[in-house]
Amino acid sequence: MGLLTFNVTLDGCVDHREGIADDETHAFFTRLMDEAGAMLWGRVTYEMMESSWPAVARGGVEAPPAIREWALKLETKPKYVVSSTRKDFRWNNTHHIAGDLLTEVQKLKDATPAGVLLGSGKLATELDRLDLIDEYMFLVHPRIAGHGPTLYQSGLSCARRLDLVSAKPLCSGAVAMHYRRERG
Repeated sequence: MGLLTFNVTLDGCVDHREGIADDETHAFFTRLMDEAGAMLWGRVTYEMMESSWPAVARGGVEAPPAIREWALKLETKPKYVVSSTRKDFRWNNTHHIAGDLLTEVQKLKDATPAGVLLGSGKLATELDRLDLIDEYMFLVHPRIAGHGPTLYQSGLSCARRLDLVSAKPLCSGAVAMHYRRERG
């Protein structure tokens, strides 16, 4: 299973700084990460994550308990990075994906029965074009950002029909929307 997960505002902005970053949100994403077998990112997302979370996990940055828990779990979670420009990944338990994207990501999905959690915008578009995303989890924040980036801003060749699996409101007003790709 490949699961796309994103914070998104009501107007479609996926800039991570525009979401509500409270304890409940971090607990929600920690649970998703716990349930998944691996994380999959593009290089830009990986470098953003690498620049802050290892320091939080080591205790080098002061953080509330929910954020520290996320960082500690992320430290041990298998992380896979798609990159054609970077090959050296020093962060604990990080692996490089190179070569044919369809073949390599399908191998990762097949080898990870608990599922792969995807959280990179440009990579999401490419993987969706290759029909590799099975489920979508959006945490929709009650905000209008008024700017981009947006998910799929470079477009898809056709619309995706999705079946609602669940919708769960959070105390902040954000809503966790879980969809499964309609097949056939």
